[in-house]
Amino acid sequence: MSLMPQKRWITTEIEINAPSAFVWKVLTDFPSYGLWNPFIRQITGKLIVGKRLSVFARLPCGLPMVLWPKILGFGIEQEIRWLGSLIVSGLLDGEHVFELKPLAEAQVRFIQKEAYSGVLLPIMWPWLKGQGFEAFGMMNLALKRAAEQSCESSF
Repeated sequence: MSLMPQKRWITTEIEINAPSAFVWKVLTDFPSYGLWNPFIRQITGKLIVGKRLSVFARLPCGLPMVLWPKILGFGIEQEIRWLGSLIVSGLLDGEHVFELKPLAEAQVRFIQKEAYSGVLLPIMWPWLKGQGFEAFGMMNLALKRAAEQSCESSF
């Protein structure tokens, strides 16, 4: 039996009426995040496995966060996966995943999820769960709007 608490997940999803390429373009255009994303306000860095990004986010309660997640993997027009930690690894870690699942030629299911673990998880989970669901939902809706507008303006 492990002394570490089990992982806990937050998972959200939304259907976006745009091709995967349009959604991927918005999702990976890090310099533009401040224009459309109410949750993750800024990302600097490149999608290179093993490298770190600098992520500035603002939770719905107004709390700012700066994270330096490590890119675990990505697949073009499919997925981005990173691992972030609060201060040091093992306190509160989050493996964040953005997934694109094509439903039709011009429709995608965007899934945003995070697996949390660490010694602070039992204490932080009730608050983190509420803030996470709200933040992910805000970002999902904003991504939908941005990708659909991008798609409409290209025709």
